Amino acid sequence: MDGNGKSIDGTGSGPGRGSGGGTGLGCETDIGEDLGLRPLTARSVVLSTLLGHHPPHLPVRSLVGAGELFGIAEGTIRVALSRMVAAGDLEPREGGYALTARLLERQARQDDSLSPRTRRWRGQWEIAVVTAERRPAAERAALRQAMTRLRLAELREGTWLRPANLVRKHPPVVAGQCTLLTGAPDGDPRRLAEGLWDLDDWARRARALRSALERATEPAGEFTAGAAVLRHLLADPLLPGDLLPADWPGTQLRGSYEAFRNGMGRLIHAHAIR
Repeated sequence: MDGNGKSIDGTGSGPGRGSGGGTGLGCETDIGEDLGLRPLTARSVVLSTLLGHHPPHLPVRSLVGAGELFGIAEGTIRVALSRMVAAGDLEPREGGYALTARLLERQARQDDSLSPRTRRWRGQWEIAVVTAERRPAAERAALRQAMTRLRLAELREGTWLRPANLVRKHPPVVAGQCTLLTGAPDGDPRRLAEGLWDLDDWARRARALRSALERATEPAGEFTAGAAVLRHLLADPLLPGDLLPADWPGTQLRGSYEAFRNGMGRLIHAHAIR
């Protein structure tokens, strides 16, 4: 949450270990940081490649080829693979590597960000009120993480809500700590949404990221910008159209990412089988 109580979720994994590199976008460092552009590492290349592949399992030669495409040596990729197995991110499978269960959940969230499962909005809001008492810090943190992933925003301490337009299940941590209700505000729902989410900031960054992705002229730049776009889509509140500004860039950003993902997939495949 920011100082005004608006959700500005920066969901995404931190920088990984391995061979580093620039963003490849020819932009100044402060601009790259503002857009969430992170230097390429062996871990980030392996993880992003598997998260974008269905099923999330690839032979070693494909992962090595992906690294080489971005100037990361085979030995560095193999070290990263070993470390990721030790960390519980990957598991060896049939001459290659696959994501473990905890990262499959992340892939599912990414997929939902790209192709949201929605239903017609009839003006109702999901409301979750914390009713559990004396919760340990770990339970409070787990609930906050779950609410963020469900794209609920915190109106005040212990009260979370959002328009009831998404189709998904609530994890046990939510049912165990909250009472779930459905209702509607007496006032203007658009004003309520604007107070819960910083829509202007999300839209500004979305347009800047789309521009960065489309102007990238080399694979490393595209890959770096694409990863930042995906992290940003995870923070899209996925509000009904009635509550969004007229020029909301969410659909355009998803389209640009899909074009990037398809092209990058073909490039990695062609490089791996040479």
